[in-house]
Amino acid sequence: MTTKKPYIKPIIRRLEARMPSKFGGGNAIKTLTHIDGVSTESLLEKFGSPLFVLSEKIIRRNYREAHRAFSTRLPRVQFSWSYKSNYLDAVCRIFHQEGSWAEVVSGFEYQKALLNGVPGDKIIFNGPDKTRDDLILATRNQSLIHIDHFDELYLLQEVAKETHLRPQVAIRVNMDTGIYPMWDRFGFNYENGQAWDAINRIVKGGQMDLVGLHCHIGTFIMTADAYEVAATKLASLALETWKQLGVSIAYLDLGGGFASKNTLKGAYLPGNETNPDFDDYAEAITRVLMKSSFPENRIPLIILETGRALIDNAGYLLGTVIANKRSSTGKKNLIVDFGVNILFTAFWYNHPLLPLKTHHSLMEECTVYGPLCMNIDVIRDSVVLPALNPGDHLAALYVGAYNMTQWMQFITMRPAVVLITEKGEPVVIRKAETDKVIREQELIPDHLLSFTL
Repeated sequence: MTTKKPYIKPIIRRLEARMPSKFGGGNAIKTLTHIDGVSTESLLEKFGSPLFVLSEKIIRRNYREAHRAFSTRLPRVQFSWSYKSNYLDAVCRIFHQEGSWAEVVSGFEYQKALLNGVPGDKIIFNGPDKTRDDLILATRNQSLIHIDHFDELYLLQEVAKETHLRPQVAIRVNMDTGIYPMWDRFGFNYENGQAWDAINRIVKGGQMDLVGLHCHIGTFIMTADAYEVAATKLASLALETWKQLGVSIAYLDLGGGFASKNTLKGAYLPGNETNPDFDDYAEAITRVLMKSSFPENRIPLIILETGRALIDNAGYLLGTVIANKRSSTGKKNLIVDFGVNILFTAFWYNHPLLPLKTHHSLMEECTVYGPLCMNIDVIRDSVVLPALNPGDHLAALYVGAYNMTQWMQFITMRPAVVLITEKGEPVVIRKAETDKVIREQELIPDHLLSFTL
C-alpha cells in the first residue's frame, strides 16, 4: 500500500540562472542566520521585534576602503562624516575614531557634533537654514561655514562685524554635470556667473576668509564621470580666484552623493553589480587634480562628505511576519511588523529581503506590506520568498543610511538600535521608544483634564 503524498498547490515558479557547480545550478534559498557571528534569532529574542542592527566591523571596513581608494591616488584627502545620513552618536564616533571630520546641515546637528567631541575647526557647516546664533557660534569655533545664498552672506558680514572675528567660509557651487535634475536649489550657479559674483563679494568685502569651494551635485549618483566634471569646474574656479584675486583656495569639497550597493526602484539589475565603487569615484575626481595646473605646493585638500555609501550595507532591519493574505487578483501578500515609518528608504530602494532561517523550498512572488493602516505602507512591491508563516522572521538589508534620521513615530513606536561591536558583542545604542517617551512631551490644558462619556 502506497502512502498518499501531501497536496502542494501548483504555482508558477521563476527560475534563476546561476553559475553551475559540481552540484548543478540550484536555486538555494538565502538566509540571514547571523550578523558578525551573532544569531539573528537571538537578537530578536533579546531586544524585541522589529529591531535595527548595525555592524561596526562593516562600517570601519567601508571607511578604510574608501579612504584607501582616495589616499593612494592623492596625498591630501579628508573625509567628513555626513551627520544627516545617520547621526546616532555611537555611529558618528566610529567615523570620528577613524579620522573623519563632521559635516552638518543644521544647528541641531552642529550641537551633536560638538557634544561628540569634534573640534570646532573640524566641523563643516552646510545647509540653507543657519540662524544668526548658529553663525555666531560657528564663527567663534572657527568652523568651516559653507555659504548657501546671498542673504546668508550678508548675515555673515553682520556677524563678522558684531564678533570682531573673521569667519572661515566656502561657497556652495551648483553646476551642470550632466545629472538630471540639476541641483540648483542650493548654492551659487557656476554657469551664469553667480558663484564668481559671490567670491568677489567675499574677497573684496574684506571681512571673511575664503578658504574653500564646495559642491554637492545630487544624491545616489550612478556615474563617476559627473564627479570629474564637478572637480574640473571647481578646480577652474579655484585657479581663477588665485589668478585674479590673489586668494589661494585651501580645499575643494566634492560633497557626497556616492551610490551605495542598494538597488533603486525600477532598476533592471541589482545595485551591487552595477553601481560604481569607491575606486571609480576616486579615479574620476583625483585625475582632475593630478593633471590640473595648480602649483605643486598649492594643490587643494580634497574633502568628501560621503554618507550612505559608507553605512548602507552595515545596517539590517529584523522583523516578524504578522500574516499572509491574498489580494483580489490572487497574489500573495505578506504582512510584517515594520513599515515605511521606520524603513523610509523602502520608497527609493528594492531592499533585499531574507528569512532568518531555512524554510520550505517552495517559492512564490508576493508583495510585502508593513503594519500601518496606510495603503502606501509597501516594503516591496514584488519579491520572491519562501512560504513564511506568522511568527517567522524576515530581514531587510542595506538599511544603514537615512532610516534612523528620517524615521517617524507614526502608528507604531520606533524600535531599538543595536550595534554589533568588533568583538561580536551586541550593545544597544538607541533604546526602543515607549509610551512614556511619547507622552512626556505632551501637555493637557486644565479644561481637558476630565470628561464624562
